[in-house]
Amino acid sequence: MLFGEHLNVVRGGGDLATGVVLRLRRAGFPVLVLELPQPLSIRRPVCVSTAVSAGAHQVEGLEAIRVESAEQALEEANAGRVPVLVSPLLPGLPQRPSVVIDARLAKRNVDTTIDDAPLVIGLGPGFTAGIDCDAVIETMRGHHLGKVLWEGPAAPDTGVPGSVGGESGSRVVRAARSGALTWTVEIGQLVAGGESLGQIDRTPVESGLDGVVRGLLPEGIVSPGLKIADVDPRGDVSACFEVSDKSRAVGGGALEAVLTWLDRAT
Repeated sequence: MLFGEHLNVVRGGGDLATGVVLRLRRAGFPVLVLELPQPLSIRRPVCVSTAVSAGAHQVEGLEAIRVESAEQALEEANAGRVPVLVSPLLPGLPQRPSVVIDARLAKRNVDTTIDDAPLVIGLGPGFTAGIDCDAVIETMRGHHLGKVLWEGPAAPDTGVPGSVGGESGSRVVRAARSGALTWTVEIGQLVAGGESLGQIDRTPVESGLDGVVRGLLPEGIVSPGLKIADVDPRGDVSACFEVSDKSRAVGGGALEAVLTWLDRAT
């Protein structure tokens, strides 16, 4: 079976989406990533979405490059690179994708339909296998993380971030107001609880705990409630620049779904 004949389109280039991209590309599938003009990824060192602003970005040796057209995207994907195309909508492509994966983690189905490709996969809450898509990958931490569901929905969104190092809600920093976000710290920097990370206009943005800054939203205009930073209480600086265990598990689930579908089709 020639995996190179099966184009995979991944909608979103954030943390978990990058885990999916890594698994698929390393298995030999051509992959095309679709992103927003201003991505909302905060773990930027390990997100292929960083290529939107940087032009090119490497994650664990895999090169993601920004492209400007669907034709260029297809050419780069078939050459073994990971093209990132700014396209909030699913674009028309010279080659119809075999697989579409919605990895935007919007906690709801925005516009994905089960007819978008022969195999459609959704990550996490908001998707129901058999209705919105063919398969759902569980994204909630726990025994079912990365599980492929061929029927029914993923676990519902609890609104509480998963526990990391014994901390959940306090590790995630959200915008308290709208305004211009600027940072005074960098990803990989150790901080103390209550320490200022930056500001929104003149309102300080503070860390909720001691740890290492694992993610920061790019500076710019933000809205209230938007996730803008992540502080890891485990304090492992090197982990800030590595794909997470959760991303690898979810990526493995997506790869399993694609391989299962191909096996059933033969």
